[in-house]
Amino acid sequence: MILTYKECIEKYGSDYMMKKEIAAGRLFQKSKGIYSDEYNCSELDFIVAKYPRAIFTGESAFYYYGLTDAIPEKYVLATKRSDSRVKSANIHQVFIKDDIFEIGKSTMEYRGVIINIYSLERLLVDIIRLKKKIPFDYYKEVIGNYREIAYKLDFFAVETYASKFRANKSIMNAIQLEVL
Repeated sequence: MILTYKECIEKYGSDYMMKKEIAAGRLFQKSKGIYSDEYNCSELDFIVAKYPRAIFTGESAFYYYGLTDAIPEKYVLATKRSDSRVKSANIHQVFIKDDIFEIGKSTMEYRGVIINIYSLERLLVDIIRLKKKIPFDYYKEVIGNYREIAYKLDFFAVETYASKFRANKSIMNAIQLEVL
């Protein structure tokens, strides 16, 4: 289980007792302020603990929802523009304007880890919006899988999310042409 420094202090009582647990091999420091009671912990669990305000998006989110079988090379995390840079080789950070950052934020359990992730509806708007930046084959795969689950989508939410962007009419037209 991953613990923050604060959680370790609550569990072990003091910094001194926490250091004794580390010396005894019952607690392991994974990063500054992040600890684990297991020597090997999942990378996803570590990322969620280290960046609790970040939201999974893009290739990572499409993979977690099962919209593609292409395993992402990096974890794709959305953060606010005011957040500090993530310095990790296996994380691709996407800065999002503060006013649209929380739109469509939800949680899901993936392999026993509760993660912040954008909803299917928000991701649909994003993939249509960023179509030109995505490889064509990947885009077609994800859109094809959206067609199969179109009946599950809340199109009122899709319209609401699309209305937050400048090209909202063209986004909705593309969704109607390609997904419905």
